[in-house]
Amino acid sequence: MSEPEQLMTIGQLAARTGLTIKMIRELEARRLIYSAGRSEGNYRLFDSSAVWCCEVIGNLRSLGLTIKEIEQLAGIYLDRPEEPIGPRLAPLLDQAEQRIEERVRELEGVRERIRAFRAQRSDVLAGEAEHELTDPRRGA
Repeated sequence: MSEPEQLMTIGQLAARTGLTIKMIRELEARRLIYSAGRSEGNYRLFDSSAVWCCEVIGNLRSLGLTIKEIEQLAGIYLDRPEEPIGPRLAPLLDQAEQRIEERVRELEGVRERIRAFRAQRSDVLAGEAEHELTDPRRGA
């Protein structure tokens, strides 16, 4: 006879998975994880399936997927568990990569503006001149 599965509180689940309690509550509200019931003190209890779900969600988030995309993927997984998930995941990874490439371009633009500002306004950065963002009320 096997031992009954050890249940954990939301705080224990957070500590075990590295997710915040707030995120776990959001995942539960979105029906991406489920509690295994309540304790006598009315605390939510979770089992090992919640740990697995949190780990999968964490891995997908680390690949750049949004919660909405993970919800789509979970819906497909639950509706058609016999279908392989890889072909459904591939286009979501493409979208995530496109978002990341766009963000990298934006950040490269910011870096270039910083470099241009440094080159053009070294006097301001050295404190030898005033910048147009200096509050005119400071010393008129």
